[in-house]
Amino acid sequence: MKTEIFTRAISNRNRMHILYEFEEKVFEPYYLSLDNRGKKVVFGRLNNSHEVQMIEYDKILNIKVLNYSHFSPIIPILN
Repeated sequence: MKTEIFTRAISNRNRMHILYEFEEKVFEPYYLSLDNRGKKVVFGRLNNSHEVQMIEYDKILNIKVLNYSHFSPIIPILN
């Protein structure tokens, strides 16, 4: 169920309101993956930061998709 919510939010570029490490955050999910230990992680931007961060999937609680709040991914420009 959680994976479906993230997959839909990534496809529709919806922001999400999540509880991560016991703090409320706005999250812009980019993609799901596995880390070096085989644990599921999500890459995206937290609280409108300027960098893409990896967050641990298991630590994400209280997911709410903000259906009317969309984002455009940051695309690094190569020189």
